[in-house]
Amino acid sequence: MKFIIFPIVFILVFVLLNLYIFKRFINKLHISNRFKKYIKIFLIINLFGIIGYMFARYNPNIPNWLYFILSLPIGVVFLVFCTAVVYDLSHLAITKIPLNNKRRNFFKKGLDYSSLVVALGLTSRSVYEAKHIELETVDIKLKNLKQPYKIVQLSDIHIGGLIDQKFIKNLVDRVNTLEPDLVVITGDLVDVALKYAKPSLDELTKLKSVYGTYFIVGNHEYFHNIEEIIKVMKQLEITVLENNYSYIGEQNKGFNLAGVYDVMGYRVGHHQPDIEKALKGVDKNSPVVLLAHQPRFIEEVDDSIDLVLSGHTHGGQIYPFRILVKLVQPYIAGLYNHSKHTQIYVNKGTGFWGPPMRLGSSSEITLINIS
Repeated sequence: MKFIIFPIVFILVFVLLNLYIFKRFINKLHISNRFKKYIKIFLIINLFGIIGYMFARYNPNIPNWLYFILSLPIGVVFLVFCTAVVYDLSHLAITKIPLNNKRRNFFKKGLDYSSLVVALGLTSRSVYEAKHIELETVDIKLKNLKQPYKIVQLSDIHIGGLIDQKFIKNLVDRVNTLEPDLVVITGDLVDVALKYAKPSLDELTKLKSVYGTYFIVGNHEYFHNIEEIIKVMKQLEITVLENNYSYIGEQNKGFNLAGVYDVMGYRVGHHQPDIEKALKGVDKNSPVVLLAHQPRFIEEVDDSIDLVLSGHTHGGQIYPFRILVKLVQPYIAGLYNHSKHTQIYVNKGTGFWGPPMRLGSSSEITLINIS
């Protein structure tokens, strides 16, 4: 039943957003009725694109060019809606400010045309940002660490649709040029049926590092047979941290790398995170780096953890959405001092979810130099 309810609610939300755009934005524009009609027709076609996306998301046999076209409408509506809200408030302000009719009409027309340009510009910019993965380099000091290490963090790749085998191959090539000591993948790696993701996952075996690749599950792995995903990752000789840890480096010169299941486990009743189990037996004379998909898991850790590496937030992905993410996650993107002893770094995501769009939050590969 939930698989039926979600698409219905999803589509209904976008219908309501379109109605708001029509009534509070398009209808108020000082442009010809013909042009208004063309915009409305475009948005209606765009809505059908969103419906098409709901079917395409879980059917990777659809050609990439078509998937790309069907992926865009969600982001387009969201950005136009945000523009419409700003326009609505600005339009209200203009009507309240004491101005003569000539000046009021001048400002209204300026607002109309600039709003259309902004909506188009933001959409174009967000598509551009999604195509370019930035390298973020971060230097972090850890107490009691005897020698430096280079960690490459990948997160929220979301294999499926446009995130295909070619994408992963190019990603692996870029990571290998960094010559890391180890690679960590902090969840939401798979976002499609495993049989479709397998060719892309196979590319990860080509990752090169001194101490190997480590993986923890994110919330999306719970939607696609988490047990099978873990099994396949182990078959690929990628270490899966499941409420346990590995010691990285030479004894007394390295650090403890621990990992927990995602907090989604609490909701579904299996594969639940257990920090006490994960830290059982760690070398207390060496730092502890914890992999936890969602930043809010930091509320369950104490000062025995030196550094937490997380993802999940996508940095908001499309900027206005950052405000909503902040309501449920304590940290959004970058490095933070959670307490006097514990730091957390939140990766903005190496891929994207939904529309191939990012605004004010570029995709990233993170090179973390700990010392």
